[in-house]
Amino acid sequence: MERLRERFEPLGAFVLWSKEVFVSIVAHRLNVRDLLYQMYFIGVKSQSVVFITGAFTGMVLAAQTYFQFHRVRMDHATLAVVSISMCAELGPVLAGLMVAGRVGAALAAELGTMRVTEQIDALRTLAAHPIDYLVVPRFLATVITMPLLTAASIAIGIAAGYGMCRIYLGTFASYAYDNMVKYTGAEDFLTGLIKALFYGGMIGIISCYKGMTCREGAEGVGRATTEAVVYSSITILISNFFLTLVLNKLLQPA
Repeated sequence: MERLRERFEPLGAFVLWSKEVFVSIVAHRLNVRDLLYQMYFIGVKSQSVVFITGAFTGMVLAAQTYFQFHRVRMDHATLAVVSISMCAELGPVLAGLMVAGRVGAALAAELGTMRVTEQIDALRTLAAHPIDYLVVPRFLATVITMPLLTAASIAIGIAAGYGMCRIYLGTFASYAYDNMVKYTGAEDFLTGLIKALFYGGMIGIISCYKGMTCREGAEGVGRATTEAVVYSSITILISNFFLTLVLNKLLQPA
């Protein structure tokens, strides 16, 4: 029983800490300036890596789909597969993994460095709650910017796939486009945005928690940064399975 308690104690601490963050969001007056800066840091500065990932994912997905569908004379369905896949699965998941790698590591390292240099303790002595001042703007900025980055990644991926079909693969572009519009519904795009909203929350809460609770020294900061990226990525991949089942049941037409 003691060993079991030790295994679940970190999870309980994380749940209680997360509860404190959500209470702070409701009860504390948000500093809009800090929020806008974090949105710029998380959203605008992550555009390049997310856009490149989306573009090349759309192109390689179009190529692989065409190569397989060409054998059974279904070339016209290539762009529809790219569109649905980018909207519901690959767009939000890959954008989430890229943001977890870039932003999650940065948040954990920044907060972890502040912890080991006792800057967080200094905030407490000034009667400033670290969660209100440091965590809430970063968490909300991640939640807000993640769907925006995902929507842009989806659009760029589909556009890149369309360009691949028209320029390199030589498919009938207008026919492929008509099939894409026909078989891609608003529920597919909405599924991707809802997933991105959850992924943003996961990245923000896990990365901030690891940074705020890291151990002393450079080794502690490095370990917290690594754990933030790994745990965020694993959580995204696991939750994607369950979100797919739930959202498909709720949003997809019967």
